[in-house]
Amino acid sequence: MIGKSTISLIVCLLVSVFICFAQENKKIITGEIIITGGTKADGANVFLYRTKDSVLVKTGITDANGIYILTNISPGNYYLLVKYTGYEESIINPVRIDGSKEEFRMELITMATPVTNQLKEVVVSSRKNFVERKADRVVVNPDALISNAGTTALEVLEKAPAVQVDADGNISLRGRPGVLVFIDDKPTYMSQQDLTAYLRSLPSGDIESIEIMTNPPARYDAAGNSGVINIRLKKTKVSGLNGAINLGYGQGTYARSNNSFTLNYRINKLNFFTNLSSAINNTYQDLTLNRQYFSTSGALQSSFTQRSFIKRMPRGFNYKAGVDYYASKNLTLGVVITGVANKNKEDIHNDAVIRNGNGVLVNTVSAHAPRNRSFNNIGTNLNMSYKLDGKSKLLTVNADYLKYSADQDNSLLNIVYNPDQTIAGRTNLVSDLPASIEITTAQADYSQPLFKGTLEAGAKTSIVRTNNNAMFYDEQPNGSFTLNTEFSNNFKYRENINATYLTYTLDRKKFSAKLGLRFENTEIKGLQYGTPGKPDSSFTRTFNNLFPTLYFSYKLDTAENHLVNINFGRRINRPNYQDMNPFTYPLDRYTLYGGNPFLKPTFSYNTELSYTYKRNYTLSLQYSYINDLIMETIEQRNGIFYSRPGNFGKQVSLSASLSGMIPVTKWWKLQLYTEVTKNKFTATLYQQNLLNEGTYFFVGPVNIFQINPMWSAELGGNYQSSVYVGQFVTIPVGSVRAAVAKKILKQKGTLRFSVNDFLYTNQPGGNIKGIQNSTANWKSYLDSRVFTLSFSYRFNKGKSLSQRNTGSSDAERGRVGG
Repeated sequence: MIGKSTISLIVCLLVSVFICFAQENKKIITGEIIITGGTKADGANVFLYRTKDSVLVKTGITDANGIYILTNISPGNYYLLVKYTGYEESIINPVRIDGSKEEFRMELITMATPVTNQLKEVVVSSRKNFVERKADRVVVNPDALISNAGTTALEVLEKAPAVQVDADGNISLRGRPGVLVFIDDKPTYMSQQDLTAYLRSLPSGDIESIEIMTNPPARYDAAGNSGVINIRLKKTKVSGLNGAINLGYGQGTYARSNNSFTLNYRINKLNFFTNLSSAINNTYQDLTLNRQYFSTSGALQSSFTQRSFIKRMPRGFNYKAGVDYYASKNLTLGVVITGVANKNKEDIHNDAVIRNGNGVLVNTVSAHAPRNRSFNNIGTNLNMSYKLDGKSKLLTVNADYLKYSADQDNSLLNIVYNPDQTIAGRTNLVSDLPASIEITTAQADYSQPLFKGTLEAGAKTSIVRTNNNAMFYDEQPNGSFTLNTEFSNNFKYRENINATYLTYTLDRKKFSAKLGLRFENTEIKGLQYGTPGKPDSSFTRTFNNLFPTLYFSYKLDTAENHLVNINFGRRINRPNYQDMNPFTYPLDRYTLYGGNPFLKPTFSYNTELSYTYKRNYTLSLQYSYINDLIMETIEQRNGIFYSRPGNFGKQVSLSASLSGMIPVTKWWKLQLYTEVTKNKFTATLYQQNLLNEGTYFFVGPVNIFQINPMWSAELGGNYQSSVYVGQFVTIPVGSVRAAVAKKILKQKGTLRFSVNDFLYTNQPGGNIKGIQNSTANWKSYLDSRVFTLSFSYRFNKGKSLSQRNTGSSDAERGRVGG
């Protein structure tokens, strides 16, 4: 909790800075742009330059009504440059701003001269860098790399800077767990298992960009102690009938396919859009576990070695459809329907060998564990955008309802053999694990100019209800099944979060600042229904918290060749819903998983200082302090490993990173990201003091070759040294990839061929520390060497459309238990 003195200091600082920087006399420039015939120029780019030295001062973009607004303009002499797709540039000179009034209305601008050679413009157009750094986030553009074509969202994340994805799909940021994943500014509300399945079913061709934010602005929910990863899906933003098709086939040991279709139709005041995608991602994991057990005196008592072959056969279908209605120049209404239908079949074969301290064979165990899981959801979003004064006062309202349903059928058959291979025992545990989640959210956001800056304020409420009813049955010798009351349970959970926030942004000639404060009230209730021999149990939690965010940017020169940024934020990570379920269930005969109703939320403090040279090369320093870190913990009792979430203690991280695009020649560019991070974890875990610290190094170069306007190629890879996180230390991993692309069909289509991890070196493993009287390590071999052939085709005409925010369900999806 933040003390009263700290809160008072933060509020005083906010007020003082607001008053201090509100004194400068800044103006507003507005205007309207049309094309010949009177059609509104939606999406035109407006650039304001200073006359005396042609320095770019401000940029803007017109909305659906052709209106542009340029704020925080100092008095002086300027000229405007207007660019609009399909038309010659237009220059308006002079533009004189004096102290006579606050707002300057420009004359109507008409884009009258069409471009005569559109094809050449397409040929020479530049593409985005794979990694772009902004003041409050790092943006990853999947389409910038050929090797991303035909892959999935999870595979793109594996290449993203500072992001780690383990063999089970768990995501961490700079070696820190607690990352919240958003889709189009909405949290996914999914359990880790279902989120992984969804990301494996989401084709990379559907992704516009991925935003990595260690300190998201106050408008975002404060959840995610390590930060937020926001995946923005593509939405065609041109009028008429437009769309895109992406087809991909990959071949590793097993085949996979990722396909998507996007369609947009804009007519008069209506804009219809839809995204459809399907994925088949057959893969495997060959996992070896080694455990050794010791007496209190340190003598080896027994050893356990288990090899598991896990074949995963997920099938996924995702859809999104919506309509925007432009009721007037100031009012836009919209509705969006989203859905997911995933099925994941796993076939698991385990073979374990148990020996005594002298290495003599005691038992072997053969297990077969088939799993069938289905996951479906449907969501509805209603949204409104209204300009109160027709100019710069904007109100947006979002209401969301989401319904998730999941079901999983498991079977765990164990046969224990004596050393002479006679059967010593046989058990079969089957289960049915249905779960449902309902989420209702509402959010309102308002912004307006204030004291030569911009004030934003908003409020949000969310209610989440979950119901998990796990039924386990033991097979009897006669073939019948009886209820297993030890593992069966029915758990219900309700969470209500109410939040308000305030943000103020100042943009001066050389200095800009953005300060925010968010308040969140959380109320949670959990009810575990009893079974024979176990009574009902329940818990209730209530807590209130403040979350400040601060961003400062300073231009060291007028050309903006030297830019310094600093940001700070406080964040929270609430337990996943299922992690609060107190019951325990088996993963295999020697490993059990359980929840923890006593989990406390995690709080983190993150700060970053960066220097950017010529808007390209960025050197960044980050510091993070995390208290009560929620992590998987491992305890050993009587030869059984118990895995459950716990409050780990403290984590301190210090890291430095360097990124940029290096132009080697006219046709060869090198995109580079490298990072060094030191993590230190301290905890008292199961009556033991644990210290796990170390430094890891990451480098991810990508060579991009533009051979000619029709051919391009790519050669890249990454290397990551050992990562220290919680009780775990991973082994170094790396991979190399290559790709080539050819534009076809008058450059509307592209063929791509790529191979990922062709040296077959991306094979994770590691060891576990701090287990009482035990040691453990693991090693995995994955289906990571994949050859992919993909085809994409775009049909688009017309002019760009503005993009609006749609959705209030921004922070809860990533925490659904299931």
